[in-house]
Amino acid sequence: MPSDILSTADAVVAAINASGLLAPFPGALPAVRAYVPQYDLKDMGVLHVTVVPKGIVEAIESRSVVQYDHSVDVAVQKRGGVDLDPLLDLVVAIADAFRLKRLAAYPDAVWIRTEHLALFDPDHLANLHQFTSVLTLTFRVIR
Repeated sequence: MPSDILSTADAVVAAINASGLLAPFPGALPAVRAYVPQYDLKDMGVLHVTVVPKGIVEAIESRSVVQYDHSVDVAVQKRGGVDLDPLLDLVVAIADAFRLKRLAAYPDAVWIRTEHLALFDPDHLANLHQFTSVLTLTFRVIR
């Protein structure tokens, strides 16, 4: 259900912003929900964390109950001659923050999986001098 996945994405944004994980990055913008994590290159000198609703998988749980698996992407992006290790540590810390937990702002959603298939985008790094990492978090809602 589209409104449920938006609730899931908004709850992920709220959890990231409440976690204090962005505090070590001077000038970091608060995490936001968007449909595309794309910004003007000139604005990428500060940390951007964007949560994007990605997809829904529905399956039967019982005769009258359906499980909805909501996947959201969390994009972490920053441009410039920066040390990449703290940015990668941030991505790992974001993943750790959701593992085995319910979303506080949307407790119907419980974490079931994290995917981080590529640690960073080598094309962004080589061509844009920008660190871009996308983490996919999946939460289950049963209705």
